[in-house]
Amino acid sequence: MHALSFQLRQASVVAKAMKSQHHPIVAHIVPIRRCNLACTYCNEYDHSSKPVPLEAMLRRIDRLVELGTTVITISGGEPLLHPELDAIIRHIRTQGSIATLITNGYLLSPGRIERLNSAGLDHLQISIDNIQPDTVSMKSLKVLDKRLQWLAEHATFQVNINSVIGTSERPEDAATVARRARSLGFMTTVGIVHDGEGQLRALGSAEQRVYKEITQEAGRSFSSFAYYNQFQKNLLQGKPNKWNCRAGSRYLYVCEDGLVHYCSQQRGTPAIPLEKYTVWDLEREYLTEKSCAPWCTISCVHQVSMVDQFRENPHAALARLFPAALNDERSYAPPAIIRALIWMFLPPEESSTRKKITQGFARAAYWCLKVR
Repeated sequence: MHALSFQLRQASVVAKAMKSQHHPIVAHIVPIRRCNLACTYCNEYDHSSKPVPLEAMLRRIDRLVELGTTVITISGGEPLLHPELDAIIRHIRTQGSIATLITNGYLLSPGRIERLNSAGLDHLQISIDNIQPDTVSMKSLKVLDKRLQWLAEHATFQVNINSVIGTSERPEDAATVARRARSLGFMTTVGIVHDGEGQLRALGSAEQRVYKEITQEAGRSFSSFAYYNQFQKNLLQGKPNKWNCRAGSRYLYVCEDGLVHYCSQQRGTPAIPLEKYTVWDLEREYLTEKSCAPWCTISCVHQVSMVDQFRENPHAALARLFPAALNDERSYAPPAIIRALIWMFLPPEESSTRKKITQGFARAAYWCLKVR
């Protein structure tokens, strides 16, 4: 039942985003900067910060909801270190937004997973960097595999395992992680490691081969179609992307001090307190060209921006979502659900049957928005 509710609320997020550009789609909030690990490639943690007081976190959530934010992601540091994380998740849900969590997974246990269930968590992501822990990262499959089994047994929320290419001297580890995650019934994504400013690190032929292997094994389902977008394909080949980054508008990053930044890798811009952030700020940043965009690897920011690409030019956006495979000039056929949306919403619209179905979909989307 929770899975069906989550799917309906996801549909409402898309429907609201397609209807208007004047609200954030996703916001990341940081309840604590401290982390229990020290991965050498990471610049998003320290070892001393105290948790943000619950009252401040609840005010920030309320302000994000006032701005129209539909998905609120809790990250860190390590958010499971916050003693009142459950209350934060519960407040996100009671305010009508989707609640997601990014964690290193170390502090998960069956009891902790049940508490996340009770709080109403919708989605959890863990990035796993290697099979065996090394001097770069302790986020290894060897350490986390038992936690993954507990998640498979107890979690009522959606789980995504992100395989990261570029952090390990053994790029084939990423493929092993992805296969293990799929065997447990989890969603999988693949990330490309970035430098301290979110920019591309050069990848070799071995990394490119593993990336292709992971994406081919993932198949062509609706949940995995983003693997094939031109954005990551260009980065993998060392090519820049030309796109309109909507960070600071459709995507907000709110640090532990309550300041709004473009993203975790561009902290300091615009650095406006969330309580003072207005619709005018959203409009300004929607139109602001970001110099870091061409080589950006922050996939969540790009995926949010893709919604507006579809709003503004749906045919071109679909071509970017379903391009040819690596070293393959053929285009992938969109999944059935996307073909249905194309039929309903893209010209020509001469069919009376099409019109009736489109109107019905619009009413269903409106209902989702009202009852979420």
